[in-house]
Amino acid sequence: MLLLFLLIIAVAALWVKDLLAAIVLMGAYSFIMANVWLQMGSCDVAFTEAAVGAGASTALMMACLSRVPRWEKK
Repeated sequence: MLLLFLLIIAVAALWVKDLLAAIVLMGAYSFIMANVWLQMGSCDVAFTEAAVGAGASTALMMACLSRVPRWEKK
């Protein structure tokens, strides 16, 4: 079930035109990936994915968003 959610979120992140929505979707992708690692019994990798993937990367992308246009040009 988690892998199905990963696939749906990845496709949605590719299709959205709003960069903020893409950043939020990629943060959700990292959070679900951390849950996948946890289900596989790899707690150290899950904590790292949650901290770096869902936390730090999302925060850095939000900071970068303040410097670039939010919407994709047509």
